[in-house]
Amino acid sequence: AAADGLGSIAIDTTQLNMSVTDPTAWATAMNNLGMVPVGLAGQQLLTDSICVPGFDPSLSMMTGITPINPMIPGMGLVPPPPPTDVPVVKEIIHCKSCTLFPPNPNLPPPSTRERPPGCKTVFVGGLPENATEEIIQEVFEQCGDITAIRKSKKNFCHIRFAEEFMVDKAIYLSGYRMRLGSSTDKKDSGRLHVDFAQARDDFYEWECKQRMLAREERHRRKMEEDRLRPPSPPAIMHYSEHEAALLAEKLKDDSKFSEAITVLLTWIERGEVNRRSANQFYSMVQSANSHVRRLMNEKAAHEQEMEQAKESFKNALMGILTQFEQIVAVFNASTRQKAWDHFSKAQRKNIDIWRKHSEELRNAHSEQLMGIRREEEMEMSDDDSGDNPSKKLRVDDSALAAQAYALKEENDSLRWQLDAYRNEVELLKQEKGQLFRTEESLTKDQQLQFLQQTMQGMQQQLLSIQEELNNKKSELEQAKEEQTHTQAMLKVLQEQLKSAKELAEINGHDESQANEINVLTVALVNQDREKNSEKRSPGLKSEKEALLIGIISTFLHVHPFGANIEYLWSYMQQLDSRISANEIEMLLMRLPRMFKQEFTGVGATLEKRWKFCAFEGIKTI
Repeated sequence: AAADGLGSIAIDTTQLNMSVTDPTAWATAMNNLGMVPVGLAGQQLLTDSICVPGFDPSLSMMTGITPINPMIPGMGLVPPPPPTDVPVVKEIIHCKSCTLFPPNPNLPPPSTRERPPGCKTVFVGGLPENATEEIIQEVFEQCGDITAIRKSKKNFCHIRFAEEFMVDKAIYLSGYRMRLGSSTDKKDSGRLHVDFAQARDDFYEWECKQRMLAREERHRRKMEEDRLRPPSPPAIMHYSEHEAALLAEKLKDDSKFSEAITVLLTWIERGEVNRRSANQFYSMVQSANSHVRRLMNEKAAHEQEMEQAKESFKNALMGILTQFEQIVAVFNASTRQKAWDHFSKAQRKNIDIWRKHSEELRNAHSEQLMGIRREEEMEMSDDDSGDNPSKKLRVDDSALAAQAYALKEENDSLRWQLDAYRNEVELLKQEKGQLFRTEESLTKDQQLQFLQQTMQGMQQQLLSIQEELNNKKSELEQAKEEQTHTQAMLKVLQEQLKSAKELAEINGHDESQANEINVLTVALVNQDREKNSEKRSPGLKSEKEALLIGIISTFLHVHPFGANIEYLWSYMQQLDSRISANEIEMLLMRLPRMFKQEFTGVGATLEKRWKFCAFEGIKTI
């Protein structure tokens, strides 16, 4: 009523028709005149029933009408969003300190960015330069509770609402032109641009809410799983002598036998049976075995009860069948001409229907009774049927034909099953033969491959043995040649020594000259040996020889005057008891540039020494 009263006071806009092409000029002219906006083609943008046209807080002083609170439901300054199928028509919004004019409806809607999750903050741009924080709050508090306003000096601000749906109401104001009071100054007007803003507080609250919802969903699912999960089996107590005694008593009780046998089975599977508890477990197993006779007796009693129930059912069925026969006989007697002529047409129709229904029921019960008799005959043994032929039941021809047909069908089905089984057996045989053949071929291939690998390994081993044998033979021949050569050289040296000694005695030379002669002869022999060894000395053959050469070189290096072969062999015996003096001497003779042999003394004091000469020999290479 108040809205209608205010509408009657406002200017009548139904008679105003304006046709303009410039929306900006149209909006400026309407704002300056203070008139209610109209459509571009003379169509009113808002009806009086939707908006309060010309709302002014000071109107009550002039007219005596009680002012209307804009926050009353249905009378808010910001109208609710219109339906999607209705074109959006925005209205003029009047506030105490400012006025909001809607944008041109023919212009495209203002663009907005993608809405962040949990958005409660909006960006408001295009504010008038003279707009204060109080004016902004006055305009946007119509959309909902405002928790914070952050205003900048560059004509924009950020507004944070209490709930997310309030942001949609604030976005509705995007595109409106804001004018402070009735001033036309440029600093008192601006076109609002409202958009979604991305704030960390909004995103944090949204994440907290999502986590809370996820926790609730997990809790709900867990409760549902717990509700649908089957109950857990009862806990099995651990074995002890006391528990075993109690279990033995439970095994003797028929009512607690099923629970006790489960515990006994668990104990045995756990491995609780040992020499100490074997007798106790044996007694419990014996108690469990004693229930076999009871169970067999219970089974026999139940079978007897079942037979009695079958017999009573058969007798009751025979009685019912007899009564059906009597009822059918009554209907057959009623249909005879003697009584049939006295019934009316409707009565005859009912009697005929009843007779047919009774015959159908009688035939059904008769077939059921014949089926029971056939089952009994199948259970009877051939001996019983041969010994007591008088016990055979007489069956009607129709029953015999039905039985023969059933037997024929059963025979056919069995024959088909037999053929199917034969086919399956043949397929299985073929598959098994193929698998067996493939397995045999695989095993044979593996054996052949293994044998080939073994043969190759043996051939390689044989070749290596042959090479070692050839090397040993060549070493032996070389040793023999060296031995013969050394023997010949020794003989020559002995003759030279004798001749030199005789000459020394005759000429009167002293012993020093004889030693010099010996040294010269030994040097000549060593040179000859070095030349021969260089010609036929092979390289090192194993790591052991390299180790021996290193040890001998170290030993001879600390003995600058040399050492005989016995002294060197006694030292090497401490390191390796399997080495021989001949092996050491052969190794030294193979390396004449590292080791040289010298003779010292005369006659019985003649001694053969080995020296380390690698430092001199490396210069001659």
